[in-house]
Amino acid sequence: QVQLVESGGGLVQAGGSLRLSCAASASILSIYLMGWYRQAPGKQRELVANIISGGTTNYADSVKGRFTISRDNAKKTVYLQMNSLKPEDTAVYYCRVIATMGHDYWGQGTQVTVSS
Repeated sequence: QVQLVESGGGLVQAGGSLRLSCAASASILSIYLMGWYRQAPGKQRELVANIISGGTTNYADSVKGRFTISRDNAKKTVYLQMNSLKPEDTAVYYCRVIATMGHDYWGQGTQVTVSS
């Protein structure tokens, strides 16, 4: 059964914007963290941004000032608004959810490609 459903990836030109969404199943009763990672070809998967219960956010230095993470608790959905996109943002973006009891969930990944 699918636990996380991602959407919003695509192809954009440098300077453009995209918004990623990730909806967690209602079967995940209590969430500690929701966030986004990305992985480019030949590189390690890296943290982009996350948001912790209580509202604390964390961002990679490379995206600060350009990306914004937010959540809708009623919908159990996390968003990543990506503005001023650069070619180096090109990667597969993965949603991650950590449940309060410790279970770690990953989405299937969505491709973001930024052309110059």
